[in-house]
Amino acid sequence: MGERASDALRGPAYDLVAVGRTGVDIYPLQHGVGLEEVRTFEKFLGGSATNVAVAAARHGRRVSLVTRVGRDAFGRYVRLEAERLGVDPVHITAITQDPGPPTPVTFCEVFPPDNFPLYFYRYPAAPDLLIEASEMPLDDIREARIHWSTVTGLSQEPSRSAHFAAWEARARREHTVLDLDYRPMFWADPAEAREQVGKALEHVTVAVGNREECEVAVGETDPHRAADALLERGLDLAVVKQGPKGVLAATRDERVEVAPFPVDVVNGLGAGDAFGGALVHGLLSGWDLRRLVEFANVAGAIVAGRLECSTAMPTTDEVETALKGRS
Repeated sequence: MGERASDALRGPAYDLVAVGRTGVDIYPLQHGVGLEEVRTFEKFLGGSATNVAVAAARHGRRVSLVTRVGRDAFGRYVRLEAERLGVDPVHITAITQDPGPPTPVTFCEVFPPDNFPLYFYRYPAAPDLLIEASEMPLDDIREARIHWSTVTGLSQEPSRSAHFAAWEARARREHTVLDLDYRPMFWADPAEAREQVGKALEHVTVAVGNREECEVAVGETDPHRAADALLERGLDLAVVKQGPKGVLAATRDERVEVAPFPVDVVNGLGAGDAFGGALVHGLLSGWDLRRLVEFANVAGAIVAGRLECSTAMPTTDEVETALKGRS
């Protein structure tokens, strides 16, 4: 990857450069039973940062994803499917080690409406955690209108150092987003995660997470206290997702709470990433805080009503139609 050598070869700045987890989701077509009873599965592009990138692309945004895959068939699938779904694959690269760790796969069980156990097959290290600081496309990250990264990327070296190199290059430019996406199986101890998230918050301007993730980040589960704690770190926007209680978004001057959008839940796993991609679209559109959060909230609900994540991401028209239907 690395910085590009000549500005003459560069295109316009990306609307979004996302960095983070990628892989293949293997989801069951039989629901309400454990994996031991499932007979058939279907594969989809997956990974939180990947899904956010796809979601933003579905809203017409110019998007790049910085990640790595294994030198295998699933790695080729990730690159081809991301491109098919509108993501520029220029920064989706295969690991240099041969052999090296394979492209991760993730299984889930589907017990609607609120139980979706995940099983990550990405040990001991996934390719997307092997990105070196010297390989980050710093020019593209610096100039992107939004830079999106996740807490998972801080869980191991060299990815951790690569993320901080990207933030230092960006210099806390507006719309530098940290998804508080905390997955305990990727960390030795929650205290280590809190330490790294605390350092990361010094470099970003927006944080998005649920109540449990906010507890890891700032030691607060109450949504308003969590938002206050995030804003006290110098952020411009704090978004606290509250599940069935809706979403809280706060700036230094304004605070908005949005009720949940009713939907028959099929699989809740992609809802947060759909929310993220819609949030990207709303920030770039310059919407007021309420419109921004309402739009993102409905985008997440739409995906919760579908099985998969990446290919379930709604278009802008789909979200607007749902919003009109509610009103």
